[in-house]
Amino acid sequence: MTSSPGEPDRTSRRDTVASGARVTGRGLRSVARGTGRLGRGAFRTARRAAAAEGADTSGLARLIELGALNAAADAAVAISLAGTLFFQIPTGEARGQVSLFLGLTMLPFAIVAPLIGPLLDRFSHGRRWAIGATMAVRAFLVWVLASSVTSSSVWLFPAALGVLIASKAYNVTRAAAVPRLLPRDLSLVTANARTSMAGMVGVAVSAPIAAAASAIGPEWSLRYAFVVFVVATVLAIRLPARVDSSQGEDAIGFLSGSAADETTSPGTTAGAPRRRSTVRIPPSMAFALRANCGPRWLSGFLTLFMAFLLRVHPIAGHSPKFLLAAIIGAAGVGNVLGLGLGSVLKNVHPKITLVLTLLADAAAVTFAALFYGLLPLVVLGFTAGLTQCLAKLSLDSTIQRDVPERVQTSAFARSDTTLQLAWVIGGFVGIALPLQPRLGLIVAAVVLVAWSLFVLANAARRTPTPARPARAAA
Repeated sequence: MTSSPGEPDRTSRRDTVASGARVTGRGLRSVARGTGRLGRGAFRTARRAAAAEGADTSGLARLIELGALNAAADAAVAISLAGTLFFQIPTGEARGQVSLFLGLTMLPFAIVAPLIGPLLDRFSHGRRWAIGATMAVRAFLVWVLASSVTSSSVWLFPAALGVLIASKAYNVTRAAAVPRLLPRDLSLVTANARTSMAGMVGVAVSAPIAAAASAIGPEWSLRYAFVVFVVATVLAIRLPARVDSSQGEDAIGFLSGSAADETTSPGTTAGAPRRRSTVRIPPSMAFALRANCGPRWLSGFLTLFMAFLLRVHPIAGHSPKFLLAAIIGAAGVGNVLGLGLGSVLKNVHPKITLVLTLLADAAAVTFAALFYGLLPLVVLGFTAGLTQCLAKLSLDSTIQRDVPERVQTSAFARSDTTLQLAWVIGGFVGIALPLQPRLGLIVAAVVLVAWSLFVLANAARRTPTPARPARAAA
């Protein structure tokens, strides 16, 4: 039986295709194995770093891992909502609803959040459950969001902002837990830097997974976030019992003022196990907290102002999603660099770092307003991420150095609450302004310059002047 003249060519083509498929399969398997080895190597490296210097035995490593899970789930929520909250709902309607609900979030921040620190100090066995509650609440809300994003439900915005509130509440409760899990040879600033770095690792690992799930549908990345939040809830409840320990602490209340440390004990008797104390905020902490409000306000402003601005007025030649990704990516790079510089600049006085962060933010916003374009916006995003990280590390260092150890928990709770309020106010201003690039950035520059002058003038006024020598008696 003879074959047709074209049969050898078809056979050759089939062999070529089969050979190419085998090569492609081997290549994909090699890439998968390489990616898996890289991921496992990065995971092992991150775990070793989290457990270094006694953090594994003290329980701090578990809290750092919890921070990574928290950041991973928050990243999945952000990726899912980026394609729904800002890009599918009409701009005017979205701005109105976000403005309303963002304004409502200021009430729980102003009233409830300042009570978290004293409440956890008063009741034992509450911190693990409080941290777990912030995870469980977000697990429930993202499940609601998974149904809302596909049906345009009225619960979309309340659930999204509920996730935001619970995320900020987690930061406050975590700040109350970190000092209790510190190893003897590890500083609080280093512990906070490791937690932030673990969060970035969590985002780096989780973002591709969430993006792949979101490509199928935004509800799938939210369901992925639900699973991560459930795991984080279990991990939070299984934190070491030292998190709930209040041994050697007083019931503390903070007052604003210039006195470094003033305590009162009304109604107590000798030998009482606990006493009520009132501690005035040291001037150095007051200055650091005010200085941090500038970078945090700018972060909230840029997050919402740019999200709506670039959707309506994208820069020519670039899509809104690309522009947002470029700015957010630059901010992430600045944040990572800030963590690295934090360990290098640990011998620099925190006050100098705080002044430089205020001036750098004002200069970057002014530059972006005068030369509006892709490069100035990337520079602004990078500067905002860098300064926010350095300012927060300086605040942590100031609290550790100048606030009595027995009240550092309440100090961190108060500072985190104030910074969350600054972020919310910045976001509210960002969505209230007209969507005009230079107008919005000029307003931000004016606010930052005015705030910087206020902070510096207030610090100069509170700086004690040396006493003049008394005149000799005649």
